[in-house]
Amino acid sequence: MRILLVNPPHPAVASRCHRGRMPPLGLLAVGGPLMDAGHQVRLIDAEIKPLPIWEIVDEARLWNPDAIFIGHSGSTSAHPTVVRIAPCLKSTLRDTPIIYGGVFPTYHAQEILAAHPEFDIIVRGEGEETARRVAAALAEGTPLQFVPGISFLAGGEIVHNPAAETIRTLDDYRVGWELIEDWDQYHYWGVGRAAVVQFSRGCPHQCTYCGQRGFWTRWRHRDPRRLAAEIGWLYRERGVRFIDLADENPTTSRQLWQQFLEALIAQQVSVQIVSTIRAGDIVRDADILHLYKQAGFARILMGIETTDAETQAKIRKGTTTTIDREAVRLLRKHDILSQVAHIVGFEEETDSDLFRGLRMLLEYDPDQVNAMYVTPHRWTPFYRASLDRRVVEHDRGKWDYRHQVLDTRIPAWRVFLWVKLIEVILQMRPRALWRVLTHRDPNIRKALWWCYGVGRRAWLFEVREFLFRKLFHPIPFASDIPAPLSPPGTSPLTVATLWGPPQDHAEQALIPLQPK
Repeated sequence: MRILLVNPPHPAVASRCHRGRMPPLGLLAVGGPLMDAGHQVRLIDAEIKPLPIWEIVDEARLWNPDAIFIGHSGSTSAHPTVVRIAPCLKSTLRDTPIIYGGVFPTYHAQEILAAHPEFDIIVRGEGEETARRVAAALAEGTPLQFVPGISFLAGGEIVHNPAAETIRTLDDYRVGWELIEDWDQYHYWGVGRAAVVQFSRGCPHQCTYCGQRGFWTRWRHRDPRRLAAEIGWLYRERGVRFIDLADENPTTSRQLWQQFLEALIAQQVSVQIVSTIRAGDIVRDADILHLYKQAGFARILMGIETTDAETQAKIRKGTTTTIDREAVRLLRKHDILSQVAHIVGFEEETDSDLFRGLRMLLEYDPDQVNAMYVTPHRWTPFYRASLDRRVVEHDRGKWDYRHQVLDTRIPAWRVFLWVKLIEVILQMRPRALWRVLTHRDPNIRKALWWCYGVGRRAWLFEVREFLFRKLFHPIPFASDIPAPLSPPGTSPLTVATLWGPPQDHAEQALIPLQPK
């Protein structure tokens, strides 16, 4: 079969303000097994440029695929774009099945199939094996009822097959790197070609707001030496100089993690790596942080989320402010940049709450701050706790962590002002600027300059958008799943009204692994 993979353009601020681009790892991971099964596969990465819908459709028409797989890693906020692309593809390629996958469609399969008949199949959960089985069923004309992990329309009825099994051995499925036709399209941090890799999937922690933990069901890992060798191959054969480690919690096993670091050091590759790692694991690994540096880790993003101890306990973060502060100190000691993710909106905060958060962040003294807004996903426990909270962002395409979606005790414009002020104060304080100018590592100085440039563009973009979209030129929200705005004089739109009942009972998207 001729199978087309489509990575849709993403409207998020991060996608539009970055000069760099990263390969779509999820689609490449699906493409590798499809090619190994004998299918002819092509990737259209519409994030590049980005491509307008007509050009996506035109390229698809010229290639004339037998099936189209579409999905995006930022699937909630990308979904409105996907539902604009799909009918255009279907109207041009009427007999070509469209298969849609990702975190968002996994949990919203019922609503999507009911509202959008142009989607033929929804893949729920991990895609490598399920996509291969779907392609085989389509090629051989066998019934879809025998393919686990999918939802589809049959005779006007929506059918949800049983969940697929969790992939036991991640190394059984390879990434289809050969689908990238022009590596120069993907670059980051000003250091050259970039790639996204994955050491593990899942996370053993129980944070109530996390939309990824249940999707992967259980923490699993690749062979540390095989991944290190793959990074070495990317460096030598594809000229990759920047690696984004796209794990939820790669350091779950200290023993395996140390094996990976030592194997990567043995590869003798000059790459710069960024990763998200828990502050507690940084403190745990205080005695081997020199291995992080030798392996190429240049920036660590830590999900501090909140500086309020009571809120940390409520959302089951599993850390303390003391640990968070110590993690920042340890990273600085080893010349690794620290970036803390600070999230606003867990509680109905006041000005004094936000001011206390700013003061605590200044005490942490991170190199960078990533200020975001909490976003309740329907399949998480936090969603259930937020059912009655008022929604201030009705456009689901803006549910990207960069837009406030939940009301607080102070007006939205003041929350926005606080977030922008926190970013400015943290990034423009004299101590931070001094590091940019005088850091002893020239690569770190270059990286900081690059990050400041991206941060400036994103900050100005968000301010302009807020002023002209929210205040001076408000526009109605675009939605694929009908949820009307509240008429004057009625109750305001709530989380439950916009998204529907909670799905935390179905948080695990896959059948858990059973002991051998």
